[in-house]
Amino acid sequence: MPSTRWEADSSDASPQGAGFNPADAAPDVRFVSGAATAGEDAADVTLRPTTLDDYLGQSRVKENLRVLITAALQRSEPLDHVLLSGPPGLGKTTLATVIAHELGAGIKQTSGPAIERAGDLAAILSNLEPGDVLFIDEIHRLSRAVEEVLYSAMEDFTLDIVIGKGPAARSLTLDIAHFTLIGATTRTALLSNPLRDRFGVNFRLDYYSPAELSDIIIRSATILGVTIDGDGAAEIGSRSRGTPRLANRLLKRVRDYVQVNVGPAAPVTEALAREALGFFEVDELGLDWMDIKILRTLAETFAGRPVGLTTLASATGEEADSLEDVYEPYLLQNGLIVRTPKGRQATARAYDHLGLPHPECGGAQQDSLFEE
Repeated sequence: MPSTRWEADSSDASPQGAGFNPADAAPDVRFVSGAATAGEDAADVTLRPTTLDDYLGQSRVKENLRVLITAALQRSEPLDHVLLSGPPGLGKTTLATVIAHELGAGIKQTSGPAIERAGDLAAILSNLEPGDVLFIDEIHRLSRAVEEVLYSAMEDFTLDIVIGKGPAARSLTLDIAHFTLIGATTRTALLSNPLRDRFGVNFRLDYYSPAELSDIIIRSATILGVTIDGDGAAEIGSRSRGTPRLANRLLKRVRDYVQVNVGPAAPVTEALAREALGFFEVDELGLDWMDIKILRTLAETFAGRPVGLTTLASATGEEADSLEDVYEPYLLQNGLIVRTPKGRQATARAYDHLGLPHPECGGAQQDSLFEE
């Protein structure tokens, strides 16, 4: 995993006083990552909504689901299989539990890597009750043998099992309960076409707006017993990278900071939220210290010239794969770097954010925006 400075492993961990330095924390996790940390999913269960009305954001997806769920209930049929895709932390698991609750059905949760053999999936499917929801996270990581068992289960609600080996082998077909499969993936392109085509409903979750994240933070603060005003919630929401999981994580860290440095009952204001997030090295764009290091390396060390991925990895002390998969996407989405045929470059916005003068070759840099 990428090497970074600070991220609490437990959602209830508190900064150890004003003298605590984020650089002293465990180096194998990242504070502003959208991925869940160890134990975080279990700790966030209390914050998760259970109904479509409580589920904030994703209005288009919610309205479509409301129609589909109502129609399925009126026909007394299971909902069509649903595929949820999108970056980590946008609420795919939460939405799966909301769908099950709205259907009045039980839900069984597993993940692609956890189902190693076809027999593992057969055991799960044979224990489902009529109308149950089976949620498979990271469904793109299912093996091909497991996928093939899933095909007949999704289409015909049967299990094709081969008994014996060699000439004595015979095929046995077992009926299973009609169920709804909800698959979640961050890598839609890695799904095989036969599996993807068997989902009747396909939704991609979008990043949340700061206003939507502010509403989520206010709701979470109420559940956690934290007093926060609208400006404080907006300050946290604006630094949450459009991701509810990160918004809740930052809320908890701000709560910890205010509790230790101001008082347990102190309300979270805009000023305190800004001070706390500055302490944890999350700036106004949601960038952490490693993001800033990458930008400064491009802007100062290489003076705005194009830099190859391997060279940038060596200069920052980070693995090339981590730079490309973990750090670059957010920097690219926010127009802070560009990829050109010659390498990565910092943009004018990056120079403005860092408070640095633009390089003299600014015209060439602007041209590179359209080269790839």
